[in-house]
Amino acid sequence: MAELIQRDGTWAFDGSTIRITPGLHRSVPLFRQTYGEVAVPLEAVAGVVLEPERRRGRLRLRLREGADPLLQATGGRLPDAADPYRLSVEVDRTGVAEYVAEEIRRALLLDRIPKEPAKAYLLPGPPVPVSVRSSDGTVSFDGSQVRIDWSDTSERVKRATGPRIINLGDLVRVEWLPNSGHEDGFLRFVTRETVFSKLPPEKDPYALDLWGSTRRDLLTALVATAVTARLPHPSSRTPEESDGHGHASLPAPALPATADHHDVLLRRLRELGRLHRDGVLTDEEFARTKAVVLRGF
Repeated sequence: MAELIQRDGTWAFDGSTIRITPGLHRSVPLFRQTYGEVAVPLEAVAGVVLEPERRRGRLRLRLREGADPLLQATGGRLPDAADPYRLSVEVDRTGVAEYVAEEIRRALLLDRIPKEPAKAYLLPGPPVPVSVRSSDGTVSFDGSQVRIDWSDTSERVKRATGPRIINLGDLVRVEWLPNSGHEDGFLRFVTRETVFSKLPPEKDPYALDLWGSTRRDLLTALVATAVTARLPHPSSRTPEESDGHGHASLPAPALPATADHHDVLLRRLRELGRLHRDGVLTDEEFARTKAVVLRGF
């Protein structure tokens, strides 16, 4: 067993799995603490390096492309401190860190682990159900459906459409950009019917606009990862599905035409009409949002 214990976390390698456990120190980001322990199978690893820094080192694990739904969902946009595959190493422990890295390298050679992209996810992603409250609303995923409940500070156009429920089978992909503190981020759920939507995140009823607490909004990557892990692997998608230029989608199944549904529909359409008259929605935004509401019913 090769093991390295640091304030930011612990790496332990038993010859087949690198077990990465976040530290309990208050300096460890909330995302790392919430994401929890990660067990990385050796076949998911592309390499490992110890990068020297001014007063310490950094141990960094490189995973094979397509092996991890977290990296797939976040696209390399996680802040360094929140990245579970990076570990800050104190100067007096760099010798131990190099030993751990060398043991991993040796195992990669002995087991002849390929460096080519993986054809399936080799890590499971976060367990479900998972729910995160962000600046724009609360997003939840139970393994089969995504639900978005808007906050009181969400744009009126979003609140007018009501809670958004998206079946996993209707999703094409998830798009995630973190809130940097200087620029807003977003979490967008792209369905077969919205691949051509050009609405900005603050008005898109399929997207959360991330503009509040950077620390809290970063947790939306948990939902993005949990959903991504249950979508078809990128290697099995067509080019159209991968880049967003999909084929025409099938119509959504209609809900029973009950009186309650009609009442809710009329209220939401009236609210949208008022927003349009007041100039909150442009003609294009009104048409798109109205179409979304009608599809939902």
